Amino acid sequence: MKPASHFLLVGNDEKVTWDDGRIRFLAPGRDTLSVFDAAADPAAPVLIATLPLPNSLFGPPVNLAVTPDQRLALVADSMAWPARADGAGWQPTPGRDLHVIDLRATPPAWVQTLQVGLQPSGLSINRAGTLALVANKAGRSVSVLKIADGRVQACGDVDVGTPVVAVSFSADGRRAFVVKTDTHRLGVLHIDEGGPAPRVTHDPAEDLTTGLVPFNLVVSPDGALALVVDMGSPTASDGHADSVSVVDLSATPPRVIDRLMVEDGPEGIAISPDGRHAAVAIVQGSNNPASEWFHHPRGQIVLLRIDGRRVARVNAIEVGALPEGVAFSPDSRYLYVGNFLDATLQVLAVGDNGLTDTGTRIPLPGHPASMRGQSY
Repeated sequence: MKPASHFLLVGNDEKVTWDDGRIRFLAPGRDTLSVFDAAADPAAPVLIATLPLPNSLFGPPVNLAVTPDQRLALVADSMAWPARADGAGWQPTPGRDLHVIDLRATPPAWVQTLQVGLQPSGLSINRAGTLALVANKAGRSVSVLKIADGRVQACGDVDVGTPVVAVSFSADGRRAFVVKTDTHRLGVLHIDEGGPAPRVTHDPAEDLTTGLVPFNLVVSPDGALALVVDMGSPTASDGHADSVSVVDLSATPPRVIDRLMVEDGPEGIAISPDGRHAAVAIVQGSNNPASEWFHHPRGQIVLLRIDGRRVARVNAIEVGALPEGVAFSPDSRYLYVGNFLDATLQVLAVGDNGLTDTGTRIPLPGHPASMRGQSY
């Protein structure tokens, strides 16, 4: 019997590149979404579709997600891309588009585009598959989306008063946690789906203090912990060590209970479906000029072990240049890494002694700005 699909999404942004560490903005129109199926052979995901679809490197690499029933994919496009007024190139500006992909179609196909808050960045889908939240950086808000019968409906925005870049639901779906990058806080959202429309509220008095410049987060499958990536600098890499904050979500109120040091420039983060490991993508200056003292030709992945509420470092392994998104295989035995500058999907093996390189590099039709698997 053919195993049920386990989709892996990769957003490829062809509008941004680097020339010896100097960012360049290119013409729009060549972005794509790659859809892989990792169910049959987790060590070698199969590319089943590539759709032309605008998306963006701007923001954390979690601007896309798969519903728990594998029916839909949501992809936020954080930036519009108009030509400069002087005609000398392109000027990224905050956008509002969120695209919906039907994964049951053969091949998967675009079915819907919604307008959400300004500069939609990280997004999350609850485990019931009924609600999605989108963190809007320039909009200083969280958009609320209802999911039903293969369609997505915008239900309004929640004002959080400061730029937010990522959001993640609690296991029971009654709360969510939103990253306030400029104020170094983690906000708490309360969710009530009991009425005709979902009600989401926010009280800044409940905010938790994270490390410097939080940029991304993930909640463990059992809902006990959240891990928050503290980037340390708005420019990602600056040569200094950064951190991952460990948040105890079972405590009342939730609280930061530990902070683990990692190398320079953490961005992507994921927790394995079995809840035993987390992986953090470290840029470590791989997109900076070679003349910078903190430049490395390659990024790295740090593997963390989760044991109850204790989180400890296992090992680190070098990967390609500018690693962004990471995602675990459905059996938790492999880790997928999107190397932006190399335009590859790299496959690592996950074992009790840490990460090892399988040697598998899957060429991509573009540069992987984001990556996400199924919402558990």
